[in-house]
Amino acid sequence: MKSVNPQTTMRLAKYISACGLASRRQAELLISAGKVLVNHKIVRELASQINPQRDQVLVNGKLLKLEEKVYYLLNKPVGYLSSVKDPQHKKFVTQLVPKVYKVWPVGRLDKDSRGLLLLTNDGELTYILSHPKHAVQKVYQVQVNKKINSNLLVNLNKGINLTEGLAKVDSVKKINDYKLELTIHQGWKRQIRRMLAGCGYQVTDLLRIKEGVLSLDKIAEGKYKVLSKEDII
Repeated sequence: MKSVNPQTTMRLAKYISACGLASRRQAELLISAGKVLVNHKIVRELASQINPQRDQVLVNGKLLKLEEKVYYLLNKPVGYLSSVKDPQHKKFVTQLVPKVYKVWPVGRLDKDSRGLLLLTNDGELTYILSHPKHAVQKVYQVQVNKKINSNLLVNLNKGINLTEGLAKVDSVKKINDYKLELTIHQGWKRQIRRMLAGCGYQVTDLLRIKEGVLSLDKIAEGKYKVLSKEDII
């Protein structure tokens, strides 16, 4: 993916995303809602082009500017939320990385799960990694509350019906009597826990070890590693 050249024009939504304010999809919603001004005029046309060097863009009254993109590969501990705010909680993954730039987590890893989580202020990269059409695979090690039998592996390969549709694994293998390694590319909320619950199992530990080309390597729990975009795509 090429970096932004401020000498050229670009789509308005892409510019908003490049400034780190929102993902491209969220930026399009802001434009449609009339929240975006270009040179003090409301712009609602999603195909609008702007010149970052010449045009002034405001979103909800805030003047945007291109900022340096940062990428943190975090080994998330249990107990931290993969969100930027929630009045019911005090521990967020954003507290575990530098606060120089406003970053957000890419994808979900629920409070009770741990492992690999990417945080960035790069909206375009977030869009690429999060959109279902790109089918980014994620690998998990999952501990369960009782011995694994062959029926469980068969059922996971066939797929489990959830409210969103048929939840399937890309691959599954048994590590020991109580632990599985699952690979999926779907990203539904608490998907693995719900799939296993549908088979009569309770997840006691869920660790994400890989996502796309990224892996945890030797990053200690609660620590992070600084990446470049070239490390990710």
